[in-house]
Amino acid sequence: QVHLVESGGGLVQAGDSLRLSCAASGRTFSGLNMGWFRQAVGKEREFVAAISKIAGITRYADSAEGRFTISRDNAENTVYLRMNSLKPEDTAVYYCAADLGRTVVPSKAPEEYDSWGQGTQVTVSS
Repeated sequence: QVHLVESGGGLVQAGDSLRLSCAASGRTFSGLNMGWFRQAVGKEREFVAAISKIAGITRYADSAEGRFTISRDNAENTVYLRMNSLKPEDTAVYYCAADLGRTVVPSKAPEEYDSWGQGTQVTVSS
């Protein structure tokens, strides 16, 4: 089991930027594919971005492409999500997730992830 702790959320205005962090412990971080998901009130959890264990492959939702950047620091056991040009529709609880690196390409499907953080709230005002 991987223990994940997100941080960096907050209340910002449209157009602002935020960087979310997710610190991992419990397993060898470099062996994990990592993902970010989000869930807005009244909506299902949706994929945002993912990065492979060797950090060579990244995937993004259409809504995140060009605005968000996922990265990882294997020495610090941390994955990041840099979010630029934030919009009110980005308002959600953001979750970090880990899968055990069974695939080369990280999945966009939440059911493929084994461990989840508690989430961090991002609120974007217009």
